[in-house]
Amino acid sequence: MTDPAELPNPGAENAPSWSILVVDDEDVFARAVATCLVRAGNTCVVATSLAMAREQIKDPPDLVILDMRLPDGDGLDLLPDITGAGDAAPPVIVVTAYGDIGQAVDAMKLGAADYLRKPLDLDELLVTVDKVMDSQKLRSRLNFSKARENRSAVPQTFLGNSPAISAVRSQIETIASVGGTPPPTVLIQGETGTGKDVAARLLHSMGPRPDRPFVQVDCASLPKDMIEAELFGHVRGAFTSAHASRAGLIEAAEDGTLFLDEIGELPIALQAKLLNVLERRQVRRVGSTRESPVQARFIAATNRDLKAMVARDEFRDDLYFRLNVLSVAMPSLRECRGDLPLLARHFLATTARSYGRDAPELGAEALDAMEQYDWPGNVRELRNVIERAVLLTPGTVVAADSLALSQSAMGAQPQKASHDGDPGEQAVGGSTLDDAERQLITGALRGARGNASEAARALGVTRMALRYRIEKHGLRASDFRDG
Repeated sequence: MTDPAELPNPGAENAPSWSILVVDDEDVFARAVATCLVRAGNTCVVATSLAMAREQIKDPPDLVILDMRLPDGDGLDLLPDITGAGDAAPPVIVVTAYGDIGQAVDAMKLGAADYLRKPLDLDELLVTVDKVMDSQKLRSRLNFSKARENRSAVPQTFLGNSPAISAVRSQIETIASVGGTPPPTVLIQGETGTGKDVAARLLHSMGPRPDRPFVQVDCASLPKDMIEAELFGHVRGAFTSAHASRAGLIEAAEDGTLFLDEIGELPIALQAKLLNVLERRQVRRVGSTRESPVQARFIAATNRDLKAMVARDEFRDDLYFRLNVLSVAMPSLRECRGDLPLLARHFLATTARSYGRDAPELGAEALDAMEQYDWPGNVRELRNVIERAVLLTPGTVVAADSLALSQSAMGAQPQKASHDGDPGEQAVGGSTLDDAERQLITGALRGARGNASEAARALGVTRMALRYRIEKHGLRASDFRDG
């Protein structure tokens, strides 16, 4: 009979919970193991024979603890059934009471992750489970990173023939060819939406190790209380909710590329720790005394003026100089207006294809409106504008009004003060819609004392949406921290 040892674990509600299958015919031993694992925050099911185990692995658990001697066969007979699932296969820890190293070696050859010998030390079991699952999660992260890199491999270039884009493309090719182990750090700067992430991926794909992991970290979106553990990893017991050891994103990058987007948002306290990693090329998990070598290339990006932040003591000068060994300045779309038709038609085609539609043509008036627009959100804004136009255009030609461009950002035309045109852009009490939006955001940031998350909740928008509007209006959340 299959015995679910799914005992509730009060106090472990926030612990990472793994589903574990214990395969052993010794009932007392199996229950002791299951109870130990459940108390550590997991759920367990016990199978006392190969037949029961085969039924259980039809819905694969996260981990299998497998005895080698069972009443209806050898535990080795079950290993091909488990490991045959490929990347989705759960790791296996084999257990033998006979101290047969040869059998343990055979199990490892068949795909077992580790082995233990009876009599079993339960503390050693927990350490082994943590180690195996930590390695499994790291492999999953790397597989995800590689899959994401493969999915985005096709557009790994800059579209455009303008002098500014051509210069950046040439600069990236030069930087990518620079050797060294580890390779030098790169700082990418530019306005929001200029394609800093595309530049980072292009650097990675053109570098000497394009098949290695590309791990992207958005420093602005990581929770403040977890950012250190996310970046550097942690060991079990390092803090209240650290019920298992975990590798950080720096380790996950291995000898590939770690892309630190929005590096200007990294808390000042962690900047020193990151600098130490860059200087010594060693990373230490939170709560650990052991260091691991770091071989990854570090690429950082920001839309903020790091020099000005250094002058205001908001960013470490030594970290700035360490990051800025090689630099790339991304041009704004205003500097590449000649590329607008090419980019717009590219986004028309890709958007139409993703929605299963025929791509409309870009009307002359629409193109003229685009050329007069200042594009504060740059290429990202252009992509979003084109997507909206594709969805809202009833015919085969995109008209100027389908773009819904803000008159306040029209660089070549004076702003209209009449009540003609788009009512969303009309002046109200002498103020435009942009003015009203700026006032709302300013009031929310002041009320939240510069806390962007609280301000976003007060305005009923996402934090990322608010960040875009803060940057659009040239505001800084830090200016409101003193109320």
